[in-house]
Amino acid sequence: MSLYLGIDTSTTATKALLMDGDGGVIAIGRSEYEFQTPRPLWSEQSPHVWWAATIDAIRHLSTQPGVDLGSVGAVGLTGQMHGLVLLDQTRQVLRPAILWNDQRTQAQCDEIRSRVGRERLIQITGNDASAGFTAPKILWVRDDEPEVYRQVSHVLLPKDYVRLMLTDRLAADKADSSGTLLFDLAKRDWSAELIEALDLDPRWFPETLEGSEVAGHIGKSAAKVTGLREGVTVVAGAGDQAANGVGVGAVSPEVLAISLGTSGVVFAPFDRPMVREPLQAFCHAVPGTWHLMGVMLSAAGSLRWFRDSIAPDHDYDGLDRLAEEVKPGADGLIFLPYLTGERTPHSDPTARGAFVGLTVRHGIGHLARSVMEGVAFGLRDSVELMEDGIQGADVRVSGGGAVSRLWIQILANVLGLPVTTVKTTESAALGAAVLAAVGDGAFASVAEACDAVVETGDVIEPTGDSDAYDHAYSIYRDLYPALRDKFRRLSDSDREPAESDDSPD
Repeated sequence: MSLYLGIDTSTTATKALLMDGDGGVIAIGRSEYEFQTPRPLWSEQSPHVWWAATIDAIRHLSTQPGVDLGSVGAVGLTGQMHGLVLLDQTRQVLRPAILWNDQRTQAQCDEIRSRVGRERLIQITGNDASAGFTAPKILWVRDDEPEVYRQVSHVLLPKDYVRLMLTDRLAADKADSSGTLLFDLAKRDWSAELIEALDLDPRWFPETLEGSEVAGHIGKSAAKVTGLREGVTVVAGAGDQAANGVGVGAVSPEVLAISLGTSGVVFAPFDRPMVREPLQAFCHAVPGTWHLMGVMLSAAGSLRWFRDSIAPDHDYDGLDRLAEEVKPGADGLIFLPYLTGERTPHSDPTARGAFVGLTVRHGIGHLARSVMEGVAFGLRDSVELMEDGIQGADVRVSGGGAVSRLWIQILANVLGLPVTTVKTTESAALGAAVLAAVGDGAFASVAEACDAVVETGDVIEPTGDSDAYDHAYSIYRDLYPALRDKFRRLSDSDREPAESDDSPD
């Protein structure tokens, strides 16, 4: 029986998940890394780190009992969306990748609206210009690093750089590409109109494929360093959120997916292109399917920041225990999770994180609980924006934060909805493996594969704390408008003078 490998190149780690032909997860390999913030609001990473971590994660699989990499029949790829990878004509990396949570490009977003027209931009892509998307990053390099820009021959998304290293082929999938702000949502391909309007070279952008279509095969050099067989099929895959949707079974409107990863995402599939501001609209990894998405930039990433920066002597289980001793509402303490700006519902790269209501009675447990509650409030923002499209949907939650039973209970109470867990925390990598299995012919469709593979866990019902959370949420909603101008003034005050650095990565 063939095995199927899903590789997830996320912001903080690459995960390699091995699935058998019946959908059972056999093993997971993981290799962690950091990203850099060389200036306020910047976020960068070397693509070479992803490839090294991919090799390491796959090799880690091979050390686990019963794993035979020679039995892998196909590979699927997923990873962080919107990142900008620039290559020269010899396919060498020109500079560190600019990541999804980078917020330096507000001027370029304004330029895109001016050149295209805001309404026309949304009509084509389903989205307004946002600093997180890929297109404004390209324009920033044009404006601030002209020497680099003159050398550009290829533009890739993060997981597609890993594909290049595996297969020596330039390719992309339609779901991930629809998050670049250069994609025609309805036509499911690059928009010639937008590429021309922004004076970009159409030859920079690779062929796009549906998620389970074959995009290449493992090359000789990649086989040597990974242990995979030369010639193994590599399918197109998907951006992390579309792959996560597949991994939790959100491939039709009957299922709503919530991801508690580094970022927080509310993901609702539809059988037609949908545009609903301020939500984002993208192609799904399933042919003939699209999705709406609300994104908060720091979800589980907020709790990781809190642990690393404020409570380094505590692990996550310890923080859970302390937070569980605190009553809902954290004794009047509210956390704003805008640590890297925000996207939904406030498209504001200058938004800042904050604890509001601190007193001497608040301890580590209060702060930890308020972080969890603040993230749940941010997710509720997106759920309320798409509520008429999710009536009766099965709400499934995944991601690293979903390991915390307390956090899932808080989320159910804040939303006032039952929440279903899934039995893998690596649902994006699982989704990539499912797409690989479909591409290899193990299943007739993605929907059929999801029915066979996705295992749901407990259903967490709301308890009697919803009234307390409704009150706290109403205050939370008032805080951003009250602080918005202050955030912008703070952002203006901490900007550093630009320095020229045209050296390649």
